Amino acid sequence: SPKRCIRNKIDRSLMKTRIIAIVNQKGGVGKTTTAVNLATALSAIGKKTLIIDLDPQGNASTGLGVPPHLRNATSYQVLIGEKTIAEAEQTTEIPDLWVVPSTIDLSAAELELVTLENRESRLKTSLSTISADDQKKYDYILIDCPPSLGLITMNALMAAQSIFIPLQCEFYALEGLSHLLKTIKLIQRKMNSELDILGVVLTMYDKRNKLTEQIEHDVRSFLGDLVFKTVIPRNVRISEAPSHGKPALLYDFHCRGSQAYLQLAKEVVKREKAREPVAA
Repeated sequence: SPKRCIRNKIDRSLMKTRIIAIVNQKGGVGKTTTAVNLATALSAIGKKTLIIDLDPQGNASTGLGVPPHLRNATSYQVLIGEKTIAEAEQTTEIPDLWVVPSTIDLSAAELELVTLENRESRLKTSLSTISADDQKKYDYILIDCPPSLGLITMNALMAAQSIFIPLQCEFYALEGLSHLLKTIKLIQRKMNSELDILGVVLTMYDKRNKLTEQIEHDVRSFLGDLVFKTVIPRNVRISEAPSHGKPALLYDFHCRGSQAYLQLAKEVVKREKAREPVAA
């Protein structure tokens, strides 16, 4: 019936926003670099994107050009219930890209959350209060998690629909991946059955290094199609960009790293489209 068609369209519009947690409990794997540049690349290809900085170091906020003295409302206040997402979000110099910034105050949240009700689902509750108009504003919400599997990361995994894993091309990264996958299975089984793995991206890829090729072979053999075809190369311009308060795509659009993130964004969109329910 016409009414049912209209209702289905409304339901689909509310489901349109995809929430992706960018997770790896090991530091130095390119997690925040990937969060910032993937968000920028998604915006560059026409996808309205919000990035929630859940790392107390606040590097994603810095990388998007938001200095500490301008972070008046933060993800810490969102988690403890003092601010809504709408109150905490800030525009960036990139069109169609917003950020909920972070400060070192967030490091206290691990302790404070222990005493709060629904401590693992505070972020999920905050995101659920976004109005229909706001949901239409975002195509993607990316959550940059801290390099740990504590309560802050747990909040991200409870709120997210998908997990995105950056994996550095080194031996120890494989051990960390095994532990992370076990944690994800536990959360899927006990807390968030809708959570799935969107994919794994290989970062700091150096094709001159034989170890890189071996790691790639092992990861692709183990995870198959879960591994994105695009790899993120070791690139000086990517490393330089944060010190200028810019994503790599703004700092040097034509460098190999920026072009890789654009390709990765297209892969992400393609995978997410494949997951969308078929209209009745």
